[in-house]
Amino acid sequence: MLRFGTGMSLTELLLRHACGLPIPTLDREHDAVGIMMLPVPGAGFLQRVEGVEQARCLPNIVDIVITATATEYLRPLPEGASYPGFIFARGATPQSVERALRLAQAQLRLVITPSLTLV
Repeated sequence: MLRFGTGMSLTELLLRHACGLPIPTLDREHDAVGIMMLPVPGAGFLQRVEGVEQARCLPNIVDIVITATATEYLRPLPEGASYPGFIFARGATPQSVERALRLAQAQLRLVITPSLTLV
């Protein structure tokens, strides 16, 4: 999400440095950026994530990446060790980015089938 100089990403900047290639500038773009890790609402098997396309259309949202796969077993923290996805936002101010992240999260619904406990 961080961009330097003429639009270089942090990854590109590091690779250029490692390869001894010129780096025009280390100045960072002035936009505020943010990433929200999607929380797991409850333990169970992920069926689908609803609302992704609607959330992507919100102002300041750059992308939404769902990393969990259908039928993957999810556990909330602290037992769980991963997030089902991430929301990326960019805007003029930190407040506008935070607002965009929260609005996008509110659009998303993780449909989870709880695991059955045998007695």
